[in-house]
Amino acid sequence: MADFAADLDSGSGYSMRGLQGRVIEALGADIVGGRYLPGDLLPKEAELTEQYGVSRTSVREAMKVLAAKGLVEIRQKIGTRVRDPHLWSVFDSDILRWYAMQGRGDEIMRDLIELRQILEPAAARLAAGRSSMTDLRRIELAHLSMVQNAHDNNRYAQSDVEFHMAVYGASHNALLQRFGQLVADFMQLTFNVQQRVRAHDDADVDFTDDASSHGDVYNAINRGDAAAAATTMLDVVLDGKSALIEALAHLDRTAD
Repeated sequence: MADFAADLDSGSGYSMRGLQGRVIEALGADIVGGRYLPGDLLPKEAELTEQYGVSRTSVREAMKVLAAKGLVEIRQKIGTRVRDPHLWSVFDSDILRWYAMQGRGDEIMRDLIELRQILEPAAARLAAGRSSMTDLRRIELAHLSMVQNAHDNNRYAQSDVEFHMAVYGASHNALLQRFGQLVADFMQLTFNVQQRVRAHDDADVDFTDDASSHGDVYNAINRGDAAAAATTMLDVVLDGKSALIEALAHLDRTAD
């Protein structure tokens, strides 16, 4: 796959600006990239303050952020140790971005696409049985916005993300809703990649067919047809997967 790290923004809610952000960004990328392996102790606080030119407070706060992401474990009198990757917060957008920066984007993207194929139809199925009138209205408005903005990449992307977030919300499952936040970042990445391809080819934007497919999902949820909601949502996810693969392949070809 093409390098897509530049298309990802920091989306975890933690600021990557300033002195603290410098430490988070550098150490996070080093851990994900394998410079520090599971079980390794990170350099001591004094070493890090000198290396990055920051205060001890900045280092401590950075370690708390990395710990919250599941990358490290802080032990008093022992130090800060790198955790096994299976314990990392895989739903964290910064970790996804660091994978991409380290040239490991293929594996995490593959896993994320597979997870979407499993979970997103399930979210639609639950939404068909649990949606309130407010939920249905939110999904409907998102779909209408997609139809209206089918020829505007940025506005369509916003509407598309809102549609999927609305479906996750309508599932009334807290864990699915949490996964939905990563899906939002993934979808924005997809649109950014596709936009790069269109800019290169000077191609027009037309999401009419995609908007229609999302309409099928809404109609199934609105009818309370759980099976159809799951099936149509899987179709949407697979269409998005195909579009992303095609766009990434195009970028690879043009980079050669």
